[in-house]
Amino acid sequence: MNTSLSVGLDRCPGYDRRSLQLSLARVMPHLGELNLSSGARVLLKPNLISTKAPPLACTHADFIAAVAAWFLDHGCRVAIGDSPAFGNGAHVMERQGIARALRGMEVRHLEFGSVVRRSLRSGITIGVAAEALDCDLLVNMPKIKAHDQMYVSMAVKNIFGIVKGVRKSLLHMRHYTSQDEAHLEFARIILDLHDLLPPNITLADGIEVMHQHGPVHGEMLALRCLAGAKSAVALDTAMLALLELTASSSPLWRAAHERNLPGAELDGIDFPLLAPPDFFSSGFVAPAILSPVRFRPWRYALNSLRRVVLALRRKM
Repeated sequence: MNTSLSVGLDRCPGYDRRSLQLSLARVMPHLGELNLSSGARVLLKPNLISTKAPPLACTHADFIAAVAAWFLDHGCRVAIGDSPAFGNGAHVMERQGIARALRGMEVRHLEFGSVVRRSLRSGITIGVAAEALDCDLLVNMPKIKAHDQMYVSMAVKNIFGIVKGVRKSLLHMRHYTSQDEAHLEFARIILDLHDLLPPNITLADGIEVMHQHGPVHGEMLALRCLAGAKSAVALDTAMLALLELTASSSPLWRAAHERNLPGAELDGIDFPLLAPPDFFSSGFVAPAILSPVRFRPWRYALNSLRRVVLALRRKM
């Protein structure tokens, strides 16, 4: 079995500790050798949108706590960090109940505060969080959800969180000749970010997902799926099949497919546990028409002003 293209799909009935522990115990052995020595530095990278986002938009607090416990039990030093679209990670974790779920556990919060400049294969230079690159293993922890601009948000998209907050908006404000080109070029940039990562795996929260719209204002659907893989591309391809979505409707999948990346073809993926058809008829609905990628300048200016105000309040 090719463990690098193995996707562990398991049915997890809910976010109670016992269900999560059993599901992780089934999925983790199929991710291959992680080469984690005692004291290895593991960084959990969940999806933290903002303090005002509904809980459904973020990786579930109890899911994060269960994954943290798994790595702590295996002798690792665990930290958690993300660069929310608005606000700082500590405030989002507090508002979303994540800080409470981790209370009493030796999990350090890393604010993504340091920026390093990196050149991407697409030809642009971008500032990313140094903290996201400085670990022995990055655990990508997306929330499975519909996305009005990118069709669905899963493993590949979640890595966009290593880009520092305001820089996300700047990337959205780039000019393109057409909306189709905009979606595809934005997808290529997100894929390029994966070239910068340290060793990494993905553990996806597909237990209660957001569908119809997203990444913030959508409806809850009980999918009851916990997914894990070494390849973010393979996990996304598997989830597109599992959700019975047209892969070519996803700009991120199209970008991976045009590059002929491993994991972009469903028939090249191993499923050691459940397979996508085991989750068919879930009723998941993705946006039929994608919204423009480009932000309006006034929205960018308003969000920048709000960031300044919040920063000043924290210093008072």
